[in-house]
Amino acid sequence: MVTERLYYRDSYLTEFTAIVVAAADDGRRVYFNRTAFYPASGGQPHDTGTVNGVRVVEVIDEGDRIAHVLAGPIDDAEARCRVDWARRLDHMQQHTGQHLLSAVLDELYEARTVGFHMSADYSTIDVSADSLNPAQVIRAEERANAIALENRPVTVSFEDSGAALGLRKPSDREGVLRIITIAGCDRTACGGTHVRATGEIGPILIRKVERAHGGTRIEFLCGMRAVRRARADYDALSRIARSLTVPLDDAPAVVAARNEALAASEKTVRKLSAELARARGRELYAAAAAGPGGLRRHMERIASGALDEDLRATAQGFTAGSKAVFIAAVEEPASVLLAVSADAGIHAGNALKAALAACGGRGGGSAQAAQGSLPSKEALEAVLAALP
Repeated sequence: MVTERLYYRDSYLTEFTAIVVAAADDGRRVYFNRTAFYPASGGQPHDTGTVNGVRVVEVIDEGDRIAHVLAGPIDDAEARCRVDWARRLDHMQQHTGQHLLSAVLDELYEARTVGFHMSADYSTIDVSADSLNPAQVIRAEERANAIALENRPVTVSFEDSGAALGLRKPSDREGVLRIITIAGCDRTACGGTHVRATGEIGPILIRKVERAHGGTRIEFLCGMRAVRRARADYDALSRIARSLTVPLDDAPAVVAARNEALAASEKTVRKLSAELARARGRELYAAAAAGPGGLRRHMERIASGALDEDLRATAQGFTAGSKAVFIAAVEEPASVLLAVSADAGIHAGNALKAALAACGGRGGGSAQAAQGSLPSKEALEAVLAALP
């Protein structure tokens, strides 16, 4: 049996009765002769609500039939149904806003919409444009909001596919099409729920533009979503401004200046830290006794951590002296560093690579410095025993 889709003609219908024509899953999956519940389709999520007081958790389009998945079973022949209006209106605003924004992007930049997705928090459209600069985004947002404020009628019509002219996006369906028209702006074949006039979309807010799938993805919000997001953004910026003790409008420039100063300070700290580490390496070299062949060796053992820049700088300081060998070993995760002076008679890369290969490790390097990783602490000890 074919389910009559009441939402096709009246998106504002939220209460209706229907006859249960089939059921499955012990009465938790039911089918009606007609329904106003919208199933997930075309990027728009499904409606929720109640059937005989039982919560609707999912609505599924199965072609000719629509399945209603319930939180619990019903065994009634008649269904008294109520659609969650707040969710329905939100979806109507987002979907109609998408039609309007897509039409504006097409009009202004010939950016064709190729994808639409609506989540619980935001919606996105993918357009064919390679990119949109900030000025273009602002212009599109202002144009869409201007049309929304004109409160243009949004109408539903049913037209034969062969006679449906002026569609923004050609439809590959045959037979009767459901056409959503925004007066003087857009005509699109669509099965979704929509508001009756653009003023009901509310404000339209574009929040993010990024590259995606060879085109451009635009994140936007309409209606109360836009209002709540704008409020949250304002509150966040206000907190930042208060923490900086500056007016809100000055906060971006102050943050940018402080970031620049912080980056410069961090660069200085890194430079001083490296100089200190190299100085420590020179001190370790001076304190090391010369062994066979006049080589001076030093080994650093670290329980856990990484072979970081400071450790490498210490190795550089140590091996700046003649006939020097510096080894650093980290137990967790197991890793090793070998550094040698140019006159040590040892090729660090070759020596360490051979030792690692014998113990299941990986790594290598240059004649003066090399490092690698190992699968275990035991393998690390074997490598250390094999190094010159």
